[in-house]
Amino acid sequence: MQIQFQPIDFKTRLNNGKQELLDTIRKKYVAITPEELVRQHLIQYLITEKKVAIGKIAVEKEIKLNGLKKRFDILVYDEALKPLLLAECKAPQIKLTQAVINQVANYNINLQVKYLLITNGIEMHIAQINFDKKSYEWMKEEVEFS
Repeated sequence: MQIQFQPIDFKTRLNNGKQELLDTIRKKYVAITPEELVRQHLIQYLITEKKVAIGKIAVEKEIKLNGLKKRFDILVYDEALKPLLLAECKAPQIKLTQAVINQVANYNINLQVKYLLITNGIEMHIAQINFDKKSYEWMKEEVEFS
């Protein structure tokens, strides 16, 4: 599905000649890159549009996958603080291919979330996982995560 993120007035600063923006979840300034802008817009979308509490969002956390250290983009927890949604963000020029789906699905081996989300800031796709059938189904309509 196509997505139109709302414009956001991020708090920014110049640090050693490089522009940074304040990540409200990580509570630190991060370098402004195309992928980071998509990540930050998705975070604000989750908070403002989907009413997800800030305390239920984790950003750029390390997980181990087959002995390797990996970092997911965004993880949303449910009311019981169990992982609910895992999001993978790509820069707008990156196509959302099977490789992107495979990446987020591999992260989900450990996390076992109900929903996977992939976005490049232009498109956003959400899949619901069926663990019994070991399959997923792309959602055709909006999903509530709060």
